[in-house]
Amino acid sequence: MIYTLLKIYFMGLVILSGAIILNSIAAKIGIIGWYDFLRSIIEKGSHSLTAFRVIDYGWLFIFYPIFLGLTSLGAYLLYDWINSCIK
Repeated sequence: MIYTLLKIYFMGLVILSGAIILNSIAAKIGIIGWYDFLRSIIEKGSHSLTAFRVIDYGWLFIFYPIFLGLTSLGAYLLYDWINSCIK
């Protein structure tokens, strides 16, 4: 039971770190992130959807989920590796 909780916690930390890094990279290269995307929709409504570029939509709906999924896979593999070293 405790190992399951530790695994969930560890994987959450790695995914959170990955999300922070991905959001930082997106901001650095000028691609809109989820926070700005949602804030724009809340403030301006659906009219704001035409203001975003194709690269913004590609990042939000294709590349960001892929990279976040790879981060979670990496967290899973890293946890299993650490766990095998401990045993």
